[in-house]
Amino acid sequence: MRAYYSDSFVLPLPPGHRFPMEKYARLRARVVAELPPGAVQLELAPAASDADILRAHDMAWLQAVVTGTLSPKQQRDIGFPWSEQMVERSRRSSGATVAACRAALEDGTAVNLAGGTHHAFRDHGGGYCVFNDAAIAATAMQACGHVQRVVVVDCDVHQGDGTASILAGDASVFTFSIHGRNNYPFVKQSSDLDIELDDGTGDDEYLERLAGGLDHALAAARAGLAIYLAGADPYEGDRLGRLSLSRRGLAERDRLVFGRCAAAGLPVAACMAGGYAHEIDETVDIHLQTVRLAAGC
Repeated sequence: MRAYYSDSFVLPLPPGHRFPMEKYARLRARVVAELPPGAVQLELAPAASDADILRAHDMAWLQAVVTGTLSPKQQRDIGFPWSEQMVERSRRSSGATVAACRAALEDGTAVNLAGGTHHAFRDHGGGYCVFNDAAIAATAMQACGHVQRVVVVDCDVHQGDGTASILAGDASVFTFSIHGRNNYPFVKQSSDLDIELDDGTGDDEYLERLAGGLDHALAAARAGLAIYLAGADPYEGDRLGRLSLSRRGLAERDRLVFGRCAAAGLPVAACMAGGYAHEIDETVDIHLQTVRLAAGC
């Protein structure tokens, strides 16, 4: 299985910044150290092209990001300051999902060791997201003629509001988000299917509702490719999650998504999305579990 990384492009973040950026480098190191030799082929992510980005984003937004003319408010909304490294990292994080989609169509499954930047809208960023990798990758695969229809399965604890907004009215991409009702973003968008969960939802209820959502989404989507946002933040130990899934429950979630997609003959490109446990290695453990399951280890 091919896995794409972009953690070589380190962002200069201010002291005390809350986003655990180092989780990506730790994940790549543990993939190398702990997965069986040959199970995962690591590749540096290519940068998403302007043409790819502009299918999902406005030219004015792309130019503001690339030229460093983001306003202070726009930078606050994203959650970290502009830098050349931020531009390159954002391009490659989206390019990794595009590459993972291509690889999944060839091999059945592939992984972006970052990605899941689902709070980026067509004309602005937000919630640590600059470009929306799922929307970029879905429309890139369609533009290249690889698939006609795509389903986005978003299991991050936060709603994929940017994805829902960008792809609203596009019947060729089905957006499914299962997320916390009371969590960020506090103004939700309308996905094709939204399942909202109350604070404290645990393994059994989550898995039951996810199974029903997958049945609905896969039947309605009639897709040739799935993009899976496998957020680690539904975890009971996550600082920002507010749900109560155990590690076992999260593993069952991944098995459910990969299994249902395999049964439907759907290739899957998985992205890691969010994760904010008190101990970074707890988040990395969950992401590694997703990669391990994707690789069939």
